[in-house]
Amino acid sequence: MKKLGLLVVALVASLTASAQFEKGKAYLGASLSGFDISSQAKKFHFGANVKAGYLFMDNLMATAQVGYDHLDDTPDALTLGVGGRYYIIQNGLYLGASLKYYHTKGYNDFRPGAQVGYAFFISRTVTIEPELYIDFSTKKFEDSAFGLGVGIGVYLFKDQYKLKR
Repeated sequence: MKKLGLLVVALVASLTASAQFEKGKAYLGASLSGFDISSQAKKFHFGANVKAGYLFMDNLMATAQVGYDHLDDTPDALTLGVGGRYYIIQNGLYLGASLKYYHTKGYNDFRPGAQVGYAFFISRTVTIEPELYIDFSTKKFEDSAFGLGVGIGVYLFKDQYKLKR
């Protein structure tokens, strides 16, 4: 019973915490994807992404990312992308949009995408971020991907590392 009570308190604290998505903060994140729900789900898929962002307005973040994808029966792919996140409410729920350049041997594609996710704060600055995503292929619709990614993020406060005098 004690554990259940502690779990409820932790959940309420994470939902009601002011998540600090204020102007001037930086973000670094890494995620794994490949839990596809798309037609490609029959094949083994592994993806890894590194993302950096900056909150240029309260609740609004610009992002840049680099990624790697491995899908059976096709050459490995590299992605470069830009995007943005809008934190709907201060509890961590966000909507995202992105545009990625997808490159593999003999195949290039631009892929606009959308994401919905949640930033679960496990400390003052560190988050676990599950995310549903969809990336549309502009060349062949059947190459589009829909799936689940799980990442970890670090929100760096603008005055966090200033030296105190």
